[in-house]
Amino acid sequence: KRNFFIFNLVLPSIISINDIYGQMLAGRFPANTFPAETLDVVNKLTGATIELWRTMKDKMLPTPAKFHYIFNLRELSRVFQGILLTPTDTIKTGGYRCETNVTKFKGGGITLLNIWKHECGRVFSDKLTNLKDKATFNKFIDAQIVQTFGNLSEHAKEPFYMVNFLRPDVYDEEGVLVEDAPKMYEPGGTLTDVKPIVLAFLERFNTEFPAKKMELVLFNDALEHLLRLNRLMEMPRGSGLLVGVGGSGKQSLTRLSSYISRATQFQITLTKQYNKNSFMEDMKALFKSAGHLCKPTTFLFTESEIKDEVFLEYINSVLLTGDIPGLFAKDEVMAITADLRTKFVKERPHLEDNQDNLKQFFIDKVRDNLHLMICMSPMNPRFPVRARKFPGIISCPTIDWFLPWPADALVELSQAFIANFHVECTPEVKQGLMTHMGMVHSMVTEVCDEYFVKMRRRVYQTPKSYLSFIQNFTHQYGIKLAELKVKEGRVNLGLQKLIQGAEDVEEMKLVLAEEQVKLEVATKDTNKMLESLEVSSAEAKRESDKVTTIKNKCLEDSNRIGDEKAACMADLAKAQPFVDEAETAIRSIKPADIQEVKRFANPAIIIQLVFDGILLLFKLPMNPPRAAKLNVAKQDINFIEPSFRPHGVAVMNQADFLKQVVDFGGSGKDKINEETIEFLSPYVELEGFTAAVAKNASKAAEGLCVWVRAMKFYHEASKIVKPKLEALSVAEANLEAANKALNAAEMRLESCQARLAELQAMFDTQMAEKKRIEDGALALQRKMMMASQLIGGLAGERVRWTDDSNNFSDMKRRLVGDCAVSCAFTCYCGPFNQEFRRYLVEDKFINDCNSRGVPVTNGLDIISFMVDIGTIGDWNMQGLPADPLSIQNGILVTRSSRFPLMIDPQGQAINWIKNREASNVPAWGQASITDPKLKDKLEFCMGDGMALIVIGVEEDIDPMLDPVMERQIIRKGKRMFINVSDKMMDFDEKFMMYFITRLPNPNFSPELQAKTTVVDFTVTQKGLEEQLLGKVIGKEQKALEDQLNDVLEEVNMNTKSLMALDASLLERLTSNTGNLLEDEELIGVLANTKAKAAEVNSKLTAAADTKASIAEKREQFRPVATRGSVLYFAIVEMSNVNCMYQTSLAQFLELFIDSMDKAEKASLASKRVANIIDTMTYLVYRYVNRGLYEADKLTYILLVTLKIMITAGSLRQSDMILFLRGGAALDINSVRRKPFNWISNEAWLNVVELSQSLKFFADLPNEMSSNEAMWRRWYEDNEPEAIGIPDYEARISEVKDIGSFYKLLLVRSLRVDRCMLMSKWFVRNTEEMGPKFVEPVTDTIESIYDGMVAHTPVIFLLSTGADPTDAIETLARKRKLPSPAVISMGEGQEPVAIKAMQAGAANGTWVLLQNCELGLELMQTMEEFLEKLYENMDPSFRLFITALPDKAFPLGLLQMSTKVTNEPPSGLKAGILRSFTVIVDQDRLERVDTGAAQWRQLLFALCFLHSIVQERRKFGSLGWGIPYEYNNGDLTACILFLEKHLYNGAISWPTFQYMVCEAQYGGKITDNLDRRLFKTYTQVWLNASTCQEGFSFNPKAPIFKMADNFSYRVENYENISQYHTYIKSFPDIDSPEIFGLHPNADLTFRVKEVNALLHTLGETQPKGGGGGGDGMSREDVVFEKAQEIASRMPAEYSEDDYKAKIQKLGGLGVPLNIFLFQEIQRLQNVLSKVGAMLTQLRLAINGEVVMTEELQSCLDAIFDAKVPTTWLFTVAGDEFSWILPTLGLWFSSLLLRDDQDREWLTRGRPNTYWLTGFFNPQGMLTAMKQEVCRKHQKDAVKWALDDIVYHTEVTQYEKVDHVKSSPSEGCYIHGLFLEGCAWSKDQQQLVESEPKTLFVALPVLLVSANLKQEEARIKKDVYGSQGPYECPCYKYRARTDRYIIFIVNLKCSVEKNPNFWTLRGVGLLCNTD
Repeated sequence: KRNFFIFNLVLPSIISINDIYGQMLAGRFPANTFPAETLDVVNKLTGATIELWRTMKDKMLPTPAKFHYIFNLRELSRVFQGILLTPTDTIKTGGYRCETNVTKFKGGGITLLNIWKHECGRVFSDKLTNLKDKATFNKFIDAQIVQTFGNLSEHAKEPFYMVNFLRPDVYDEEGVLVEDAPKMYEPGGTLTDVKPIVLAFLERFNTEFPAKKMELVLFNDALEHLLRLNRLMEMPRGSGLLVGVGGSGKQSLTRLSSYISRATQFQITLTKQYNKNSFMEDMKALFKSAGHLCKPTTFLFTESEIKDEVFLEYINSVLLTGDIPGLFAKDEVMAITADLRTKFVKERPHLEDNQDNLKQFFIDKVRDNLHLMICMSPMNPRFPVRARKFPGIISCPTIDWFLPWPADALVELSQAFIANFHVECTPEVKQGLMTHMGMVHSMVTEVCDEYFVKMRRRVYQTPKSYLSFIQNFTHQYGIKLAELKVKEGRVNLGLQKLIQGAEDVEEMKLVLAEEQVKLEVATKDTNKMLESLEVSSAEAKRESDKVTTIKNKCLEDSNRIGDEKAACMADLAKAQPFVDEAETAIRSIKPADIQEVKRFANPAIIIQLVFDGILLLFKLPMNPPRAAKLNVAKQDINFIEPSFRPHGVAVMNQADFLKQVVDFGGSGKDKINEETIEFLSPYVELEGFTAAVAKNASKAAEGLCVWVRAMKFYHEASKIVKPKLEALSVAEANLEAANKALNAAEMRLESCQARLAELQAMFDTQMAEKKRIEDGALALQRKMMMASQLIGGLAGERVRWTDDSNNFSDMKRRLVGDCAVSCAFTCYCGPFNQEFRRYLVEDKFINDCNSRGVPVTNGLDIISFMVDIGTIGDWNMQGLPADPLSIQNGILVTRSSRFPLMIDPQGQAINWIKNREASNVPAWGQASITDPKLKDKLEFCMGDGMALIVIGVEEDIDPMLDPVMERQIIRKGKRMFINVSDKMMDFDEKFMMYFITRLPNPNFSPELQAKTTVVDFTVTQKGLEEQLLGKVIGKEQKALEDQLNDVLEEVNMNTKSLMALDASLLERLTSNTGNLLEDEELIGVLANTKAKAAEVNSKLTAAADTKASIAEKREQFRPVATRGSVLYFAIVEMSNVNCMYQTSLAQFLELFIDSMDKAEKASLASKRVANIIDTMTYLVYRYVNRGLYEADKLTYILLVTLKIMITAGSLRQSDMILFLRGGAALDINSVRRKPFNWISNEAWLNVVELSQSLKFFADLPNEMSSNEAMWRRWYEDNEPEAIGIPDYEARISEVKDIGSFYKLLLVRSLRVDRCMLMSKWFVRNTEEMGPKFVEPVTDTIESIYDGMVAHTPVIFLLSTGADPTDAIETLARKRKLPSPAVISMGEGQEPVAIKAMQAGAANGTWVLLQNCELGLELMQTMEEFLEKLYENMDPSFRLFITALPDKAFPLGLLQMSTKVTNEPPSGLKAGILRSFTVIVDQDRLERVDTGAAQWRQLLFALCFLHSIVQERRKFGSLGWGIPYEYNNGDLTACILFLEKHLYNGAISWPTFQYMVCEAQYGGKITDNLDRRLFKTYTQVWLNASTCQEGFSFNPKAPIFKMADNFSYRVENYENISQYHTYIKSFPDIDSPEIFGLHPNADLTFRVKEVNALLHTLGETQPKGGGGGGDGMSREDVVFEKAQEIASRMPAEYSEDDYKAKIQKLGGLGVPLNIFLFQEIQRLQNVLSKVGAMLTQLRLAINGEVVMTEELQSCLDAIFDAKVPTTWLFTVAGDEFSWILPTLGLWFSSLLLRDDQDREWLTRGRPNTYWLTGFFNPQGMLTAMKQEVCRKHQKDAVKWALDDIVYHTEVTQYEKVDHVKSSPSEGCYIHGLFLEGCAWSKDQQQLVESEPKTLFVALPVLLVSANLKQEEARIKKDVYGSQGPYECPCYKYRARTDRYIIFIVNLKCSVEKNPNFWTLRGVGLLCNTD
């Protein structure tokens, strides 16, 4: 203490403060320089500032959340510093804006007033943490201005900002910079005035530093922060603490402000090697820049750069003193100061230029020029801690608290990006969109709080997320709109082409019809010309005949022939109409008409008859004639059967059919014979064989019918002319011969021939024209057919494209909202689970869009909007599960603009990413976040555009990666770089980085969540089920799974092919520039494409059928996958119970596959499934069970059972909640009144809740009331679960599937103490589980070793009394292996452990690392270390790890290891079975030959005793005062002693008992009463009778019978298996009586056990939201409670007063008066401390004092209704007051204690003392002994204090009121309670407790003193030879030496002697709580 001084610096008085700052202002504003109105303001400034300062000090008080609300003289100095730094010219002229006439100068006083208000705002308001406090400050300052400055206040209402950068730079005429703008602190006008100047600076910054370009939106809030920062940088010694969440703009605004101030800006560049020395080097550089070079320097320092807390120590030192001790070496300081000497002499001529002054000058320069801008996040829990540790960080800089961006700022920001961005919507919709985007951020921020309340997962949203959202929207909307427009253009163009094509086809039909008409005309013209030609030929002939008339005898012949010929031609003309008619009919027939007939499946009879006529004319074969009845023209006629099939069809199908008909009409008609006409006549003569009838059948039939008829009639007409024609032919031949002979007629003949030739030429020309027309018509017809087929084939597309075309405008309209919602999803929804994602999208985003008039698709499916089915198929093939949540995660990973940070506890994400990036990852695959070569790997991947997968992320990421995560890209030409740790690394746009954490619920900082896209990949139960189903099928039906995979792959390929074909079809259709129908090649391509699409569609249809078929077969195995999923999620939920219960999905999958290998085979699928389920459930249960502590084993199997039933639909989730909570939520005063008193309130509330929640129990309250006697008997039974439930037993048995659960619910509701046992019964009797799941099982070290492999460590979870070291070493010896290398972890043991593991892995030996929770640093690297050892690891290597649970234990190591607990098993049966498995084997059983039977019996007795003393611990203090760590070593030592002892001859029972009780187990026992208890056990159970026939451990007269009347005998078996069988027959439920305890002990234990079970089970369930219904905060609740306690506190004691009163009672010479004096002193200490703390706590809550850690802990305790620790214990851990569990009980005890002490003090000694009410009850009894001793000083035998003992008698006084006077000697005491027994007033002795009565009040006890010898005589006389039961009396229920008061002698019966009550654990207690 002599070297420690305390200096108390009190604040200067207000007068002094006024003097200090008043003098400064007076010097700055001399009276002869400024006008009076300015001086008037100057004179009032000091007082106004002080008043404002005092107001802020009094009203803005620090609280835990506002710990920095401390206003001291620094704040006053800063206000005046700002005023004094303002140039006087500014005040005189109003500054640059007034000088340049931009604004009007209002006077110096008004300017000064506004400057003062501005400075107060910067100093006081900027540090406030919310808008409410800022508004309060504004009220304060406005009121102060009105009060102090009166009328001038009107001029101080407008916003006013001071700036330093208003003046422009000075340039010469050539634009060269002559002088930098002068920095003048002057009014800058409004934010609107300042903004253009700042934007100009921003533009210049971006131009000068393109690599550091900043895209800032300077909304008002940001601009205000910029002005604040710039003000600090322009002030000497101006530093700032910028507090705001990451992304608020702190760093960007600091950089811009630093640029505006022309300061050198510096920020740490972090590397993995950056350390304290690196920081010191950087600080040196800063000091040189600021102090040596005297440059303004800005040091931007963020909390992510705090690699070591010592950095803050240095920063703290710089802020407080400007120096860092030891920063510079002496020679460096000398060199610096030498350079500064000139400046020093110039600036400080009045000082000597010695080294001290020069160094101080250097330090001052540093302080003036170095501006520290420290960026902190208020969300960081270390922020307030750092503020307390380094006070300079809070007190020295000016604090600028960045509030969350206000809604108008968010909207303004969206407007800055969206206002000029092209969005196809109305201005109103665009405005709504921008508002919506601003609201999205606010909505998500609110939902983050909801998410934490409900799911206990922290999600933060920062402004960076919002900026990312806006950028994503502009990017995605642009892409989507362009895609939509392209598609719209293509679809519309394609549609237009199709419509145009259809129109062209119709036009073709018209053109074709016109061409047909032209063809007919040409044909007629040709025919006419032919006729003309024939006529001309005849005329030529006649001319020739005329010419030859002169000839001799030929003239006559010629005339005759001519006459004959004329006659023939006349006859022939009569037949010509029939020929014409036939030709007309044939021309009317078109090929299409014939095609029409061909299409008739069953042509009309008339058609068939017509074709019979054709067959007859063509002389073609016909069917044999058969009579038939035909229907022609709706009339039945008898005729022959037509030959249409097959002969008619054959003719018709001939390609030149029509041509044959035409040709027949030309030449064949003259060859018709009579036979043909004879056959044809019956047809023609039919009444219906007419053109009209045929026309009804078809157009072709009509033409052909006319033609057939014409042929018949032509023949009949021509047969008359035919002979004449033949004769004419002969004559003409003769004539021709004659003419040839006539030379004279040659010339005339030649002339005629010339004419004929001319006509022939004309005829040929006409025929050519006709041919052209025919060819054109045929080509047009063919073209039209192709076009018709194309248009018809694209009819489906036309319909679809027409729908799309109609929807495009609506889609474009809705695209605005759809893109906004989808971008909000990708930017904000990643960290949320599926439920909250849906809630955000549907209930928040879409609803907000609708409310703001932003068109959006209702029920928008994010998946289908963001990604196509082909991509999803690819992801699924790469391993991404197909459930919607996983697909959403895929979208978030691939579509986000930030690198993804994936929460991947099950390894789903990393598997998918590895497969997806398989071709794009480097050879090493993945990199750990702790990899020392991470920087090199990053450089390699980033430069080559590869993917970097970073695993092992915990809760933060190396700040080295920040530039990459923030994409701080520097562009140089076409190359891009990122500066990482001062190294320019190439950046390729294809580079991708993935971060993966295995933590199930990481708490990432807001800054990290802003830099990355957090995506929660936690697997869902349904998603896992689908994956497991695939594995089941792959194992059980591999071909089926392969087929499904092939089908899925084919479907995926075909789907993508179909999409490509559709796109190709549209593209080819739209890329054609001309007429669609003119491009025959295109028509062919389109037709081909359409055909392929049809083929793909058919394949997809077939694949869908195949998939459905496979799915049906797969579904048979779904129950296996369902059960697997349930089991896994039960394991996951157990991790909420204990941090060490971690099982990876990979481990589970091994078990899953293994279960299928081990399950019994079966040919029937359903049987096989049942076998797998059964095997898997048990296999998983055994694997998990061995890694659970005993207390959690039943929890796990009960959880599994309930989850199986819930998943199966047998139970609902609400049923489980009912089981967990019962009626806890009900109020006894608000429910149906309890009808009887024998049931507890809690049980009745459970009954009411049960009746309200389950229909099955709806009448339970009524049935209990109507059958009260039966229900009471059942309720009060010791084993109610073993007897039938009144009214419900039969009903429950009828409900087979859930009857067992209903019974469990009923027992849990009414007899919660039996719930544990009932839970086991429930599991045993549930169909899905069975008895084997609740039978005790023991895992030996051998079985654990047999299941081990070299690369999988085994972690032993330690517990009290369990250490596997001996077992492991013993196993090594058994296996004849080298002893394991055992390393106990602790400081300095890491290198030893690493060396041992390396040696073990190389040599194949074992390594045991003990207590690894003490070596967590090594454990963190263990996973990576073991992976490196795998390559060369010897298969015999084994690694064992022991550890206590620790939350910091690495998850990866836990998940890769096998967990085992070595805890002593729970239950007597399990304990003995474990002993007979682990310690006793057949070999040990046979070790002793002589007295082998006794050896085996005593061996069993020792094991039984061992289990008894271990299990007795579960009864708490009633079992053992101290829960000793009895372990297998104790039992083994006893067995070894017994073995050796029996070798030496007959057993000595006292020796044996002593060695067991005192030597072996007794070595651990420190409490004498515990030793007495153990000794009693050995006396009762380890004696000669133990080995006698019929010995049993059962009590002689049990209160309740043992389960199944079981007798715990000492059996003599020769075979270990017999012992196993016998032990397994033990009851599952251990009766407390077997331990020697009363059955009531079970009640206490079991209620405690059940509450722990229900609490643990509740921990596994999702956390619901909650909060105070009254809306009171935590602080409000505690404030009210503190006020209530304070108001009820007793008055404090005055020492003088109570001393005087004690003097009246006899003074301090009387022992009991001394005791009273001490008690009052201690009670006064308690009253004083509690009162003071309650006062301080209320002040702290109000913010009037600082909330210290002690007060915070007090606040927490009072809120939880607990007693603050400082009220119970001193700093040293000693008891300060009294220990009670709740604040209510403690305070009630305080009032009662005070009443007793005051009563004693004022009225004298009480008749009976309340022993509980004393701090030191032993002291009270000692004082009583002293007084008794003094009374007997005059006796013959003088009493000495050392010779006397307590004498106790239980009186007849049951109540205190019955005691009318104090005893003559000694004292009466009351308030004691018996535990473990009761007191019989009649028998005046101990008796058994009443059922369910745990504590019994002891009648008033007389306590006196007596000589030891006399007391021994009295004991023998009163209590007999067996003596009394010496009952310990304890201060609390905790029975330790610390709390024992004294021993009370209590009488007991002969049957129930002291040993009996010792085993009962009987004790007296002062407190039962």
